[in-house]
Amino acid sequence: MARSGRPRGPLAAALVALVVAVGCAVGGVPDSGPRAPAPETSRLVGTGEPTARADRTTNADSFQDDISVAVEKADLYWRSQFDASGRSFRPISRIVPYRRDGEAACGGQGLPRNNAVYCSQGDFIAYDLNWSVGAYQQVGDAFVYYLLGHEYAHGIQVRLGIRYNFTIQQELQADCMAGAYLGDSIRSQQLRLEQGDLDEFREGLLAVGDDPSQPWFAEGAHGTAEQRTDSFFRGYEKSLSACGLD
Repeated sequence: MARSGRPRGPLAAALVALVVAVGCAVGGVPDSGPRAPAPETSRLVGTGEPTARADRTTNADSFQDDISVAVEKADLYWRSQFDASGRSFRPISRIVPYRRDGEAACGGQGLPRNNAVYCSQGDFIAYDLNWSVGAYQQVGDAFVYYLLGHEYAHGIQVRLGIRYNFTIQQELQADCMAGAYLGDSIRSQQLRLEQGDLDEFREGLLAVGDDPSQPWFAEGAHGTAEQRTDSFFRGYEKSLSACGLD
């Protein structure tokens, strides 16, 4: 995206003000972890990053490398969007891994296992390390980029003052924004898509969809697997203009 001037677009229209916290834990995924079988080996990498992993073997270093790259690229992407709209950008303050129920807290409330959340009170992303590594091994590394992108999108919603009446609206928009971040980063060659990565996105989204019996209007509803997949790939293919930011 060109950075000269103050281009109009979905983000420029939405950037009306920075806001303070809109709640405690915004975002996350259902408590049950990914269940899908692992697809073929692949790796979504930052350009210039080594692609040393040739099999499904995963260790703490390779997982942390991918988390670090995902954070770096999300910072870069959203900074460029804010810059293009003539606004200052403040990245997410920190990324917090945790291992046990209540080890990390948001607004005085302990965070549960098997989850990842954005906490507006403190402006941080927290994730269950054991659950996330399990998803990394089971679904693939591309899922980690989606997971980080989704939670980062909640932080952007806070910065834009976006607040819907139903959580499902907030969540599906965050899925779309995560798709836009990843699709645009791949098109700009900040990230490189490798064989099987699109399947990993799909497998991960299928694994984190709400149970079909969950009422769409229920507090905490995120959307069915089909809804989440549609929202993500709409953003992936059409960028932020598809995410209802205008």
